Amino acid sequence: MKRNTYYMDEVVTTEKVDVKYFKRLLSRIVPYKKLFILAFILLAASSLVSLLPPYIIRAIVNNVIPAGDEKQRELVLYITALGVLGVLTAVLPYFHQRIMGTLGHKIISEVRREIFLKLQELPFDYYDNRPAGKISIRVTEYVNELADFFTDYLLSLIVNILKIVAATIFMLCISPILTGVIYAAAIPLTVCVYFIKRAVRRLFRKHRAKNSNRNAFIVESIMGEKVIKSNNRSAYNRSVYKDLQEDSATTWMQIVRRNELNAPVSELCWNAGILGIYAVALALIGGGATAMAGTVIAFTLYTSLCADPLLQFTAILQQLSQVSANLERIYETVDTPVTIHDAENAVPLENVQGKVDFNDVTFGYEPGVNVLEHFDLHVRPGEKIALVGPTGAGKTTVISLLTRFYDVNEGSVTVDGHDVRALTLHSLRKEIGVLMQEPFIFKGTILDNIRYGTPEATDEQCIAAAKMIYCDRVAARFPDGYHAMLGERGEGLSSGEKQLISFARIVLKNPRIVILDEATSAIDSETELLIQAALDRILAGKTSFIVAHRLSTIRKADRILFIADKGIAEQGSHEELMAQKGRYYALNNRK
Repeated sequence: MKRNTYYMDEVVTTEKVDVKYFKRLLSRIVPYKKLFILAFILLAASSLVSLLPPYIIRAIVNNVIPAGDEKQRELVLYITALGVLGVLTAVLPYFHQRIMGTLGHKIISEVRREIFLKLQELPFDYYDNRPAGKISIRVTEYVNELADFFTDYLLSLIVNILKIVAATIFMLCISPILTGVIYAAAIPLTVCVYFIKRAVRRLFRKHRAKNSNRNAFIVESIMGEKVIKSNNRSAYNRSVYKDLQEDSATTWMQIVRRNELNAPVSELCWNAGILGIYAVALALIGGGATAMAGTVIAFTLYTSLCADPLLQFTAILQQLSQVSANLERIYETVDTPVTIHDAENAVPLENVQGKVDFNDVTFGYEPGVNVLEHFDLHVRPGEKIALVGPTGAGKTTVISLLTRFYDVNEGSVTVDGHDVRALTLHSLRKEIGVLMQEPFIFKGTILDNIRYGTPEATDEQCIAAAKMIYCDRVAARFPDGYHAMLGERGEGLSSGEKQLISFARIVLKNPRIVILDEATSAIDSETELLIQAALDRILAGKTSFIVAHRLSTIRKADRILFIADKGIAEQGSHEELMAQKGRYYALNNRK
């Protein structure tokens, strides 16, 4: 899969509202069906209440007013009923909106939790193929719009349909002829709105992709702010953002322009309907029909009452298309297969000795492009292995296969004779400590970051681990010491200080297998000498893999592997490889 760049729209797999996604979403209502039914009853009652006043007004105009004082008591009852209905019309929406707000919050919280947990499980290749911003927008903005759908639109969609049906029944009971006039106006309105919304739906999908592109670029720009400024790329980034923003804004304005057609089309159709009512009423009066004044007033009011749900209905259809596009993205993430997971009969890794074997391993990140082919490596317990070679040769790939960040395409990787795919991920990664070239510091105290991989550790154990690796120098720089609160991504710490905290994590975790991937590249020479002395103690008796460009850090390795040409080009001790005067020798001379 090619990386989804900022100018590449996300693939749209459907052009219509996809019912299957809504079924999945609406299935979440089942545990809260009592709450949903209560909200529906309240909303249905509110809709029914809003349809009664025109019927009462018709009775007043046609029957009560012409009778004068004879029906004074009946007039008082009708007016009282209108007052009660007015209060109910104002009060009932408050309760059903409150209930739907609660229901929407519960359901959307579950959706947020599901997609977040899925992101924790997805393999590294999912993140390799997508910018962080495009992933984050699915968890934030798309889910927020789902919340609006549940709170404001879901029941309204159902009730507006019921309101139109009920109003039609009321109107048919009064005058089938005038009802036909109303529908003669409603049919062309519906057809026009359908074509408008069809165009808007396609544009909404396009806008989702444009907005995602912009968001992805913003996130990367925030993360790479220092690099951007140090390389004088601010002006260029402004230009890129301007293009992305214009793409998004242009599409949005196309949506706005098409939506603006709704109002004039609706006004034309409904005004035509009202004029039709007057014309037919006059014709009926001319034909001898009586008591038409109240009927015309009632139909005029019902026309307005039908206009609102019809217009809301079209707005909801538009919202449905937008929600459908969001659901497609969300469920695309939720349905992504978790390829790195515990096998059905996975067993825990126990009593680890540290024997590691790569048996005829072939692996590639993309189909048909192998990084390693028929790779064999057999490491004894406690052996220190160094990996060197050109960039992209596969050094980091080797250790990523051991930790099961990726799974081999062919062959196997074993620890103490157990295929890593047959072991539980938790037990495997518990016994492997990984120090990456770019350490990640979480927002929290220094102690929180040190115990990140060993949450049950005491403060005293964390401090002892820090002192062993000279991380106490970092704590000493802050007034609060180990309790100093660190900013996001270790803001305020040097690269070397971040790495020292990461070293302390590994010391505290005390795994049987240790991986150092360019772990000392960000540390100054003086500190590196201190850490090398500490590492000799820390790595004693442990199986270790060291990836390094600083050849001084690997001279003491039991075996040095020169990774190239999809395998091991050379291997041996430092002295043996120098004597061969091959690739490793040339690499040393370049250094």
